[in-house]
Amino acid sequence: MIIRRNVLRLAIPLMVEQLFIILLGVCNTMMAGYIGEEAMAAIGMVDSMNNVFISVFASLSVGATVVVAQHIGKDNGGKVNETVKQALVSGIILAAIITLLMWVFRETLINSFYGSATELVKQYAKIYIEFTLLTYPFIAIEQISVGILRGCGDVKTPMYITIFMNIINLILGFILIIGLNINILGINIHIESFGILGAALAIGIARLIGTIIILFILIKGTTYIRLRKVFPFKFKTEIQKSIFNIGIPAGVEQVLFNAGKFIVQIFIVTMGTTSIASNTIGMSIASMINVLGNSFALAAITLVGQYVGRGDIKGAKNTLIYLTKFSTVCIVILGIIVLPIAPFLASLYSDNSEIIALSARLIRADSIAMIIWPISFVLSAGLKGAGDTRYTMVTAIIGMWIFRIFIGYVLGVVLKFGVLGIWIGMFSDWLVRGIMYSVRLRGDKWIKHRIQ
Repeated sequence: MIIRRNVLRLAIPLMVEQLFIILLGVCNTMMAGYIGEEAMAAIGMVDSMNNVFISVFASLSVGATVVVAQHIGKDNGGKVNETVKQALVSGIILAAIITLLMWVFRETLINSFYGSATELVKQYAKIYIEFTLLTYPFIAIEQISVGILRGCGDVKTPMYITIFMNIINLILGFILIIGLNINILGINIHIESFGILGAALAIGIARLIGTIIILFILIKGTTYIRLRKVFPFKFKTEIQKSIFNIGIPAGVEQVLFNAGKFIVQIFIVTMGTTSIASNTIGMSIASMINVLGNSFALAAITLVGQYVGRGDIKGAKNTLIYLTKFSTVCIVILGIIVLPIAPFLASLYSDNSEIIALSARLIRADSIAMIIWPISFVLSAGLKGAGDTRYTMVTAIIGMWIFRIFIGYVLGVVLKFGVLGIWIGMFSDWLVRGIMYSVRLRGDKWIKHRIQ
């Protein structure tokens, strides 16, 4: 019962938060469907590229989360506050460098990797990437700050911020993407549609506001954290080393993982606009289905980190196993619900019958395969919480680059299975990694990387 209470205390707010995070992208994709399938394809393409670079910030977030969680377990408040400053400064510096490089090479990247897309799709992609890449510093600050709060066990604050960001994004997205023409008390309010530029502006403004709010909260202070005396700033080698020892392997894993997804996206681009749009819709629905899974994975990082920090290895292992089993049951139930309504869900994004049929096929395949997702991602998150990020990095590289890309290419491109073949390659990646993580958890090597 103790494990269950701890899990639900963290998991429920995380579920709500993850749901709204997914909605941030889903609503933009749906509203982009108002512009046309080319806009949906462009957003999917650019998001695949953006995710590669955002992985760097996610790695620092993981590093900060684990370090903070283990120091909380040791009841070391001083180290927690210093970790906050060190992680945020490192994140801002990296974000500034990546933003500058992306701005310089933005058109080259679109033309090089997505050259086979139609001219309209590439035009939309160039517009969307120009504005979304400027939000990288906001994403870095927000992700690291959220990771720190989660490491302290505070999952409600990020949830509230995410909900507020989504409300802003929904309102601005509707106005800027679709346009507005209403009459209030005799006053006619007319705003022209900004199209895909409106989608980028809406999500950018939402991220900016979220960043300002979360920084205000850190400066004001919480139970464990208070951001103060940032300047004059001095790098603390010991803390930076702790963050990056965990963050770098996690970052390499995420960068290579998203780079692999990016390569797979290039395969899909060669299949035409219908396949690109269907893949975008399928991924969007799949992300909604997996809100529960992602929330349990995030809870695993915090809970395992805190147990390991206290030296309770048995508690850490039992909690991780419980999280994996519980998330599997929840995901299977959701998959059963989604199977018969897959065409309806796809029709919310597009009225193109060909796109709806292909999207529904992908959604149904994903709903069945999701039974193996938890052993691949929840177990991975728990191992990261213990600091075992090098093993998860190697495992993810094997799964992505040997199985997902190779099998996806053979089935999708060579044997002409199309996007479904690409997705089958993805499912094989999940299975291989899940087996390797399960084997790792049986031994004791996964606990030897905790912070001393």
